Order: sequence, then C-alpha cells, then structure tokens
Amino acid sequence: MKKTSKLVLVLAALALLAAACGSDDASSIEGQTISVGVENAYPPYNFIDDATGEGAGFDYDIWREICSRLSCTAEFVEAGWPAVIEETGQGVYDTAADGISITDERKEVVDFSDPYMTITQRFMVRLDETRFSTADEFIAGDYRLGTQVGTTNYELGVELVGDPRIDAFDQFGVAVQALIAGDVDAVIIDDTAGQGYVGVNADQTKLLPDELQSDPLGFIYPQGSELVGPVNDVLKEMEDDGTLEALIVEWFIDYDAG
Repeated sequence: MKKTSKLVLVLAALALLAAACGSDDASSIEGQTISVGVENAYPPYNFIDDATGEGAGFDYDIWREICSRLSCTAEFVEAGWPAVIEETGQGVYDTAADGISITDERKEVVDFSDPYMTITQRFMVRLDETRFSTADEFIAGDYRLGTQVGTTNYELGVELVGDPRIDAFDQFGVAVQALIAGDVDAVIIDDTAGQGYVGVNADQTKLLPDELQSDPLGFIYPQGSELVGPVNDVLKEMEDDGTLEALIVEWFIDYDAG
C-alpha cells in the first residue's frame, strides 16, 4: 500500500543551504570509518527489520550513499534518545541520524548539517476516535497527550496543552502502544515518522490532518567536525542529481510498513 498523504513537508525540504559548500576538504574523509548513531526505534528513519534482524531505513540508506561518495564507511551504532545528542557532542559518535530537528538550543552542544528535510508535527489518534476530529478540539478538551522525552514534539506539546496533560515516554513506539491501549488520547509526532507507525498499526491509528509546526532536520556532529563541509557538499549533489528526492520518496511516500 503506497503512502499518498500530504508530503509537501518532504518535497519542500529539498532546499539545502549551498553557501556551506566547499568549506572542508573531502579528501580528509577518504578511508575513514564513520560512526553513525541511530536509535533503531524510529521508523521509517531507522529500525530493525523483523525479516532480517538488521538495521534499515532512510538514515541507513542516506549515510551509505554519503559514504559511497566520500569514500568512507558508515558504521551504525545503536544509541538512546535523547542521550545521543549529548554523546555526539562529546565525540562518542562521529555523527547521528534520527530525524533530529535543528534548534538553537541543540546548536550549543553539536554542529548540524544543512537541512535535508522539513517535517510537520501532527497528532496521531486511534482509528475509532470520535470525541474530537481536529487539533483545536483536542487542545480545548481534557485529553491526555503522549510523546517522547527530549524532543521538539514534547516541547510543542507543553506549549499546546501544558505539562500536566502530557505523558512522556522513552521511545515513540512506546507512546504509540500507550495510545492503542487507551492510556493516552493522542500522540504528537513528526508526520513522516507518524506515517511509519500508522503503517505498522494501520488498523488501529490515524493522523489528524492539522499541521501543528514545521521543523527542519539535520545530521549532528561534534562541534568543529571535519565532516560538516564534505557532507553538506554531498547533500547538495544528491539534491541536484535527484538521489535525495528518490530516497525521500522510497522511505516516506512509497514505503509500506505493513
């Protein structure tokens, strides 16, 4: 089943910042093994494929393509959220990929790549939900909101409904299961990731149409990393030759999580 829901957020995100191009020498990356922190619990960005037992997803494919062009090797390392941000800033990983929103607060800890995608935050609800049908109706009520700790989703949730109405979980998958079980009434989630979870639970969940907030996404690095410039150059190349759009279509439009 193809995902054909509104994904202007993805296609509009192909506007990368060309000004950063050429700032570092790509030859310094050749032959290196690049450790890439991934949560392995955030489909379709990164997850463990039940059929193979191996890591899969957009983050795996895009970093393999980046390293193919830079003559390096991507080594994927499972990392917890939100600790991966602080750990990358400390140099535990060379980079991290986990649908990470670019924020000024995080820039104090890590360097970001140019944005490779822009996502929209939305509410996920149970498929049979009848008490409310819009974001405004949910916000005006006394319903419980689930989200993941340390995310911009959590921060937005606090702005919209206040902290007392929020149940925060270590992983989005746990928040989604709490929604299905009836422990919370909605989950605030990135549209692209939400499609992945809805695909897995298509008979139980859906996304409300209201767009709550848009966030640009980027890869993170220790501050001053020599990877920033070369990876930005490659992202621009991938935008120009259509590879980036093809990966976005594969994982966020055509991907069938069911």
